[in-house]
Amino acid sequence: MPFRTVPLAALLAFAAAPALAADYVQAPGSTLTFASKYEGEAFTGRFAGFTTRFSFDPKQLAGARLDVTIPLAGVTTNNGDRDGELKGASFFDVAKFPQARYSARRFRSLGGNRYAADGTLTLRGVSKPVTLTFAWTPGAQPVLTGQATVKRLEFGVGGGDWADTGLIPNEVAVSTKVVFAPAK
Repeated sequence: MPFRTVPLAALLAFAAAPALAADYVQAPGSTLTFASKYEGEAFTGRFAGFTTRFSFDPKQLAGARLDVTIPLAGVTTNNGDRDGELKGASFFDVAKFPQARYSARRFRSLGGNRYAADGTLTLRGVSKPVTLTFAWTPGAQPVLTGQATVKRLEFGVGGGDWADTGLIPNEVAVSTKVVFAPAK
């Protein structure tokens, strides 16, 4: 079999081509939770049924993309009265705004396996910037473990009497652990 040479220009073009980010979909074992207080008493909740798509390569952050869809009717705090109030018109108003979305197209390295996704949260028809800081654990089933702070009043969550930050703080801590599988 004769040895074939590859033109230098072809090798250089291949070497200069940008690396493509790996595409992932959310796998079982993922969670999206939040924590707040009511009259000083801490409570937590979660969003069931959220879905995440992620395109990510730590060496090529310019090509990273994160998209999360959150069905708001799946919110639960294990307190029926509070859950009903959260789904109602004063808070998420799930009849009018059935889902929230988070989308990020700008990513920064924070050192080590830590990153920041500068994205946009759309909730109750309002879109505002929200930064998600996260750790990335690569592997056969990579994991993103992240945190963000959402200022609920900027999105009209908890209007009327509920706008009193003495009852419920404006800042809500959001945490997520997303287990991924390669997209097919």
